[in-house]
Amino acid sequence: MQEPDDIIFPTDSDEKKVALNCEARGNPIPNYRWLRNGTEIDLESDYRYSLIDGAFIISNPSEAKDSGHYQCLAANTFGSILSREVILQFAYLGNFSGRTRSAVSVREGQGVVLLCSPPPHSPEIIYSWVFNEFPSFVAEDSRRFISQETGNLYISKVQASDVGSYICLVKNTVTNARVLSPPTPLTLRNDGVMGEYEPKIEVHFPFTVTAAKGTTVKMECFALGNPVPTITWMKINGYIPSKSRLRKSQAVLEIPNVQLDDAGIYECRAENSRGKNSFRGQLQVYTYPHWVEKLNDTQLDSGSPLRWECKATGKPRPTYRWLKNGLPLLLQSRIEMVNGVLMIHNVNQSDAGMYQCLAENKYGTIYASAELKILASAPTFALNQLKKTIIIPKDQEVIIECKPQGSPKPTISWKKGDKAVRENKRIAILPDGSLRILNASKSDEGKYICRGENVFGSAEITATVSVKEPTRIELTPKRTELTVGESIVLNCKAIHDPSLDVTFYWTLKGQPIDFEKEGGHFESIRQASSADLMIRNILLMHAGRYGCRVQTTADSVSDEAELLVRGPPGPPGIVIVEEITESTATLSWSPASDNHSPISSYNLQARSPFSLGWQTVKTVPEIITGDMESAMAVELNPWVEYEFRVVATNPIGTGDPSTPSRMIRTNEAVPKTAPTNVSGRSGRRHELVIAWEPVSEEFQNGEGFGYIVAFRPNGTRGWKEKMVTSSDASKFIYRDESVPPLTPFEVKVGVYNNKGDGPFSQIVVICSAEGEPTAAPTDVKATSVSVSEILVAWKHIKESLGRPQGFEIGYRKDMEQEDAAETVKTRGNESSIILTGLEGNTLYHFTVRAYNGAGYGPPSSEVSAATKKSPPSQAPNNLRWEQQGSQLSLGWDPVRPLANESEVMGYKKLPSYAGEVKAIKISFSYTRHRKRMGSTISLIPPHPPTATGTLDSSLTIVKSNCPQDAQLVTVFYRQEGHSNGQVIETQKPQAVVPLPDAGVYIIEVRAYGEGGDGTASSQIRVPSYSDQWVQMAHVLPLTKPVLTTRVQAVQTSPPPKPPLAKLSPADTSSPKPTPELDRMDTNALDQLQNYIL
Repeated sequence: MQEPDDIIFPTDSDEKKVALNCEARGNPIPNYRWLRNGTEIDLESDYRYSLIDGAFIISNPSEAKDSGHYQCLAANTFGSILSREVILQFAYLGNFSGRTRSAVSVREGQGVVLLCSPPPHSPEIIYSWVFNEFPSFVAEDSRRFISQETGNLYISKVQASDVGSYICLVKNTVTNARVLSPPTPLTLRNDGVMGEYEPKIEVHFPFTVTAAKGTTVKMECFALGNPVPTITWMKINGYIPSKSRLRKSQAVLEIPNVQLDDAGIYECRAENSRGKNSFRGQLQVYTYPHWVEKLNDTQLDSGSPLRWECKATGKPRPTYRWLKNGLPLLLQSRIEMVNGVLMIHNVNQSDAGMYQCLAENKYGTIYASAELKILASAPTFALNQLKKTIIIPKDQEVIIECKPQGSPKPTISWKKGDKAVRENKRIAILPDGSLRILNASKSDEGKYICRGENVFGSAEITATVSVKEPTRIELTPKRTELTVGESIVLNCKAIHDPSLDVTFYWTLKGQPIDFEKEGGHFESIRQASSADLMIRNILLMHAGRYGCRVQTTADSVSDEAELLVRGPPGPPGIVIVEEITESTATLSWSPASDNHSPISSYNLQARSPFSLGWQTVKTVPEIITGDMESAMAVELNPWVEYEFRVVATNPIGTGDPSTPSRMIRTNEAVPKTAPTNVSGRSGRRHELVIAWEPVSEEFQNGEGFGYIVAFRPNGTRGWKEKMVTSSDASKFIYRDESVPPLTPFEVKVGVYNNKGDGPFSQIVVICSAEGEPTAAPTDVKATSVSVSEILVAWKHIKESLGRPQGFEIGYRKDMEQEDAAETVKTRGNESSIILTGLEGNTLYHFTVRAYNGAGYGPPSSEVSAATKKSPPSQAPNNLRWEQQGSQLSLGWDPVRPLANESEVMGYKKLPSYAGEVKAIKISFSYTRHRKRMGSTISLIPPHPPTATGTLDSSLTIVKSNCPQDAQLVTVFYRQEGHSNGQVIETQKPQAVVPLPDAGVYIIEVRAYGEGGDGTASSQIRVPSYSDQWVQMAHVLPLTKPVLTTRVQAVQTSPPPKPPLAKLSPADTSSPKPTPELDRMDTNALDQLQNYIL
């Protein structure tokens, strides 16, 4: 049951509703009733009451009508249970009396108590005091104390600063409502100052303090006195708990999570120079009842005894009561209740129901519930016992179960056939009613009947026993040794009663073999009375004991065979680093499993942050034999972190490596590797720049690694040495104002660490820096090139110190500041550059300065130039042309520039050769049967004409049988060739364009000015034919002019290789205008095609 909880309902709540929840599980679903103060509530008696799924709802609750103790009673046909008792109380806070409070007058130095006299309230409230006006609160200290028990304000020794008006403020802990008392004036008397006196304890905890285990206890103690007393605490015959806290200048002893051990006598002592006073009280810790042993639902046969026991702990010790169906259980001759034990003798149906055990002490009550069912029924058997056949092997034990259900417990009797079964040494009826037969034989076969009977009736079951010959099994081979990768077949043969079916089961290491999940290694091959287990490509994991079990309906027998698999060794055991030096590590490991082939050797491997994975290391001894379990790794690098592992090898192969050892660092040593690639670098004047390739951390050999840079002028004695402390350093700069540029020096770089100095590199000769350029470029000029380009040129004095590596050109617009200038660099000895991407029609300022590795030289004087205006944006239009042989006369309308564009200086023509003529397309129309027809023929000559102008034999022109009046057909073709385009300039809006080569030309025109080329006109495409083309004609003799043709050159680039021309119907929906023809010879079309082909 889900029981209700205590509720504190604020009277000013917006909810206006209280819900006491109760939910019980049961079948049928329980119904609910509620009790208040032990009396059942009539839900119809008050419209404010309602019940929803066990929850009791009170609308507009009233303290006068509804406060009290509530219990829920849940009931169904099997009985009733009662919930624990909960309290409904109301939270409120009244107002102080409005009566004016009298002033309190005391001498200075005297103690005083200001009474709060709180208004009616529920539940607890918190006290505080306001001094003179809100929110100026009285601060508690060793002289002032506010008791949360009485609410009073205590001042142990009044001072002149205490004079004023005091107001008590109380706050409800549930509703947070606050009210203020009328002010209490505090004044000083004028008849003198109070002298010193001993402490007087005004506030103390009760003589007996009770607290529940696990809660927080607060004990107050405060005294008046002059001087202000000091408060101390002690526990008689014990120690104050260490978890305790002293608060409010030790006036409050707080013990959190109080336990039984914290109980005892506590003393509060107040003391000053005039004396002392004390108070003692006892702390008693109680515990609510708590279940140790609960009840369980019980089913009993009618007439059986019931014994229930419930146990609970608590302080004080709990007492027990029993309820049946929510009502007190009364003593009867059959019913006994002693210290939580309930005994009912000879239970009957009237004893069935819901029982509850109540454990209670003065601080609380707990409930435990259980159901008692009384059984009374005739014997019955489960369906699976009614009729069955038992098949057993000869000489085995058989047990025929007989377990009828009934109440009271049925008596059991057995028959074989029509005769009662007699018990003997082999045959016995067991206590649970089952029949046992030992050493079964053929004579035991037959039908057995079990009968169960009680006062309410009887029932029977039948079992048929059949005795068979026992099954035997043969598994071969029994023990076999294999090598990884080999295969084997295990044969399992069963000798069994021929009337029984057999089933075979295979296991490995006691677990069934899953043939579908073993990667094809296992296959079961079944025969009539045997089964083979095929194991292919055997692995180490397949070693072990294989079991074959033969199962029949009578018995089950099994046998095992052992397979030993030889393979590469397993991984060696944990690798331990026994000893470490600067270049060696002594290691030990536990032997690897040899997998039935002796280990021949071990291989020691190491890994460091600088290695590419695991690497084999040299060892002592050089060859580690299979019987060894330790070795020394040698030639390790000092001060490097290493991990080690061991790999075992046997004649079969090499096994998996061991788990890596813990990472360990070799000892430090003097570095042995000198820097390499020592060389010079560019620098500033008077600098010697020395560079080298840093030594890898792998070879630094210890902490405190650095470099020693040694150098001396060439041909001198004695080295100057400088220390570079950074291990990552790759450069050192030595500056000496007395060193001329390009002075040769002998240089070497050495290494060192905390262990000492290492070797130096080879001596190299390098020169000091030459210095930055000293002279500015001269004769700087800036010339406008186009709308976006300006050419800047200069000269450089070669005698200047500091050879330039290049020049830096700075440029900026006229209105921009110098620091906004952009720069472009050149390299080498270039003396000019064209700056691109500039804005058109804009003034720019330029400077040039030389630079090298040492820095920049002085800038030149500033020069200026402006970009040109933009070219004309309008394209030439209204292009007109006339072709005369190999020339084209071209004209167009003049271009008028805009105000911000440059004047038109002329025009450019760009004839572009598009490709040679690759085919002739012939379009023609004709009339057939008074219907306009049309076709197109494409002719592609496969070979050029010969020198004599005749055609290649692969292109044959055949005369047709057309009438003599046919029109002329002209065919052009030439040898494939190429031609390049050219630009023609003119100042007039007209030009003559030569078309020297045969082909198709693409021509466009654009205006140009000082700002460059303008927008191009639309393109025109013009075909051209040269004298090299061979013109061939043939007259078709037709009786009437029936055919009109149009010849067109077709250009392709690059040309495909199409088939010979074919005749295809043309679009005749809108035929070209041609003379109307009466008729056409029916063979004319075919003749024309034959002519072409």
